[in-house]
Amino acid sequence: MAEKMSELIITEKPAQAEKIATALADTKAKKKLLNKVPYYEIEHDGHPIIVGCAVGHLFTLAEKKRKSWTYPVFDIEWKPAYAVKKSAEFSKKYTETLIELAKRADVFTVACDYDTEGSVIGFNCIRFICHKKNAKRMKFSTLTKDELIESYKNASKTLDFPIIEAGETRHFMDYYWGISMSRALTLAIKTAGAFKIMSVGRVQGPALKIVVQREKEIQIFKSEPFWEVELQTKDFIASHKDGKFFEKKRVDDILQKTKGKDALVTTVKEKEVLQDPPHPFDLTTLQIESYRCFGFTPKETLSIAQDLYTAGLISYPRTSSQKLPPSLNLKKIIQGLAKQEEYKALCNELLKGKLVPHEGEKVDPAHPAIYPTGELGKIKERQVKVYDLIVRRTLATFASPAKRKIVTAVLDVNNELFVARGAVTVEKGWHAFYGIYTPIKDEKIPDLKEKQVIKKPKIESLEKETQPPKRYTQASIIKELEKRNLGTKATRAAIIDALYLRHYVTEKTLKATKLGIATIETLEKFCPEIIDDKLTEHFEKEMEEIRAQEKKEDEILEEAKKELVKILDKFKKNEEGIGKGLLLATRETQQEENTIGECPVCKKGMIMLRRGKFGQFAACNQYPSCKTTYSVPSNALIKPTKTPCPSCNFFTVLAIRKGKRPFPYCLSKTCPKKLEWIKQQQEKQLNKSAEEKSLEKS
Repeated sequence: MAEKMSELIITEKPAQAEKIATALADTKAKKKLLNKVPYYEIEHDGHPIIVGCAVGHLFTLAEKKRKSWTYPVFDIEWKPAYAVKKSAEFSKKYTETLIELAKRADVFTVACDYDTEGSVIGFNCIRFICHKKNAKRMKFSTLTKDELIESYKNASKTLDFPIIEAGETRHFMDYYWGISMSRALTLAIKTAGAFKIMSVGRVQGPALKIVVQREKEIQIFKSEPFWEVELQTKDFIASHKDGKFFEKKRVDDILQKTKGKDALVTTVKEKEVLQDPPHPFDLTTLQIESYRCFGFTPKETLSIAQDLYTAGLISYPRTSSQKLPPSLNLKKIIQGLAKQEEYKALCNELLKGKLVPHEGEKVDPAHPAIYPTGELGKIKERQVKVYDLIVRRTLATFASPAKRKIVTAVLDVNNELFVARGAVTVEKGWHAFYGIYTPIKDEKIPDLKEKQVIKKPKIESLEKETQPPKRYTQASIIKELEKRNLGTKATRAAIIDALYLRHYVTEKTLKATKLGIATIETLEKFCPEIIDDKLTEHFEKEMEEIRAQEKKEDEILEEAKKELVKILDKFKKNEEGIGKGLLLATRETQQEENTIGECPVCKKGMIMLRRGKFGQFAACNQYPSCKTTYSVPSNALIKPTKTPCPSCNFFTVLAIRKGKRPFPYCLSKTCPKKLEWIKQQQEKQLNKSAEEKSLEKS
């Protein structure tokens, strides 16, 4: 047996293990492999340490004894993830490696991310792998060398049990709710004569309800015509002071009254306003801003931010804080950023004055707002965009307010008043630091003087229609969930993703499908408690009370069990009605989801996705009278799109493969771009085969 080491540090992921080992090592960290899993042997102040890693959650909740398709489910326990999920088989070697490393240690330190999930991951490793009840805890917000050394030096002697208890309560409650409700829905639809795996979670249900409510508002909306009246010159446009008109007669009267008349400028008012800098980013505002600037989904932004954090370039992204405390050594951060040429001038400008950030109200007990560390590193194109956004946002928070000049002029045309407005930035302030991401644009100021006469300006009416409320985007729904205290900063993006995966919503803006609408309508009719956001919010607050040590895990879980039993008893009594309500919508949604477009050959049928003996393909639904078929990429999730091929204008589908970016695939057999792509793939395969043969010979 290898010589016994005195301490094992457990990190959440392999990249973090390398960062911590490198930071703490007195000399060079020795990288070793066990089961092809990396770990590190180091000495810190002469003290021997092993740094090992998990790979996210090594343990997951599962039933103690599987009772097929019964509910509610409460008899659950933590089990190794690889023993429960096929997709988690890769985690087995990490679990086994930590078991071996734990045998060589008598002191244990958790260095997983300092948040709810990281705390639960670390505690599960300590109790199930190391067979200990407690351990030391490192707490850090960045993976920079200085902070990691300080974090190790000041590690707490005990784990953060209130956070662990709150996190475990959430896991148990989500499992109770998710598995029980999903089984109930699936069995209900089965009683109606079909089988489809249905899903509705503790937060997913209320989230879908919000989307469906908006969809219904859009469906029942009836557009009304209205008119606006404008005074137009070559230099400016002025709008009638009354804004919208819903009576055409009033518009005709104004046009008749002002026809051929001069306009007199009665007042011109100028004022200057100061516009405060933005607040530092918390995760939600970063996701919203990243969607606005780049079109990145909240899930994509979180993934990119996590990679930047792991690379040591930004602080921990899963934070709800908008605070940058002085303890961060803000001057040092700005000085570090000044070493990057694109930020040098901006940073040097800030360093001339006092560094005081314009903070928001939101706080997080574990982490500050998201900020760049000032360290350098190589990053990819998409990461560069989010990194630049974070850097410029951080710099902007330290900058002076922007000054805007606003001019309002009133013009009188035969006693009908028109208002011209303009606004320009006269002192850029923080605008110069936020750069292209600044959402404020200049509007040309009309050059007018009081008592000035405008000779016979053009006055005309514009006919418009009232517009329905906008659908939620993936960014705006995240904001709405936060406002209602549904889910957490770390889980909201995954909840939205689940709505897409279960075909409850579709399109870039969240359009509720027939299945999504029917699910909410059916549950509202027979069992509204399942989608009650007030109930979900109630339990969210109680989990915060656990974290604040005001309540205990057991009492919250007992309350949740009683509530769930009551809800599911009511559900069971209405199972048949619920099943019938969902069945038709399921079939209609499946039809909708699989339809690509009108058959270009017979013009009677629709090209639809089908599954045959050799996998998925696209074909006309008028078979056998029409035998038109098209191949689609194998080993991928295929989704129809409404976007024609840019090369040949034919149908495209979206091919989604695990771990790779989705790509559009043209169905045309003669598309030049597609043929070129196929040729490139064949050449790559030939080159790969040639390399393999060369290696075999050598």
